[in-house]
Amino acid sequence: MYGLRLAFFDFDPREGISGGEFVGLKYFSKFIMSPMFGQIMVNTIRISLWTLVMSFICPIVLALLINQIGNSKIKGFVQTITYMPHFISTVVIVAMINIFLDPTAGILGRFAGDTSLMAIPGMFSVIYWVSEIWQHVGWDCIIYLAALSSVDLSLYEAAKIDGAGRLQLIRYVDLPTIMPTIGVMLILKMGSVLSVGFEKVFLMQNALNLSSSEVISTYVYRIGILGNQFSYSTAIGLFNTLINFIFVVAANTISKKVSDTSIY
Repeated sequence: MYGLRLAFFDFDPREGISGGEFVGLKYFSKFIMSPMFGQIMVNTIRISLWTLVMSFICPIVLALLINQIGNSKIKGFVQTITYMPHFISTVVIVAMINIFLDPTAGILGRFAGDTSLMAIPGMFSVIYWVSEIWQHVGWDCIIYLAALSSVDLSLYEAAKIDGAGRLQLIRYVDLPTIMPTIGVMLILKMGSVLSVGFEKVFLMQNALNLSSSEVISTYVYRIGILGNQFSYSTAIGLFNTLINFIFVVAANTISKKVSDTSIY
């Protein structure tokens, strides 16, 4: 946390993080006035929002569907298969994406023409969030399955006696049970609205899709680490953190007023 002072001081390697001249909001204004600011923010928000929305909805749907499986062996098999990709490393995932989307030998790429989808800027965000969902949907649904396990079985029996079908069981029994968990998870996810994972984006980047794949985290790496502008990169990182903090507070406040569900 002490290192955040670099965002307001000119970094001097001879004096370390405790030295340097105070420059105030110089680096914040430099980032906002940068020609890259608009493009970076648009890319980050587009990728992050798509990932946030889909990775929030899909685990809920998957948990509700798995919960409806009556056979315990089949249920365990489906759950295991869906959360196994979570343990695959990011490097391997990106390698698999490149292989699948290869225009000559890829399982999916051969149907997309002679150009690899990874070389099309407009497809970058779609490829990113689809692969994110495939990798993490099974793991993220575990917490919802845990919440569904607390449902009183007599509620299902009573609903079935009243003529409720599967969809009605989900609507009137399952969803109300996991609604507090959904609220808390949404609030927590709002804290990463502008935090797109660095590793995966950086590995998926190439010269052809850079216009739509350059996000805050990769820009900080290029400017701060490769460009040795440590104060500038610290200011960008702090700017990103403050925006995420505002989203968390706003989401928590709204959720507390609407549903009495909050994290504090």
